[in-house]
Amino acid sequence: MEYKALFTVFFAVFIAELGDKTQLATMLFAADKEVSKLTVFVGASLALILASGIGVLAGSVISQYISGKNLHYIAGIGFVGIGIWTLIKA
Repeated sequence: MEYKALFTVFFAVFIAELGDKTQLATMLFAADKEVSKLTVFVGASLALILASGIGVLAGSVISQYISGKNLHYIAGIGFVGIGIWTLIKA
């Protein structure tokens, strides 16, 4: 296993997920006293695993047609675009 890549991906995704809509939605579900916290945890975990799996699959397919360097540029431009859009909408 590539531990450097594992830790890089873990910390990048962990930091990106802190305080996002997914975490806030999970906190709201967990706040319901009639719902098992284990059920919320398992449901949220399975959803994140599936979303990550789709990301890995999509990245694998796209990388066959676009170089890794260009994918980084596209992702960077996408993030900047989302940031600008968010600022405009604020």
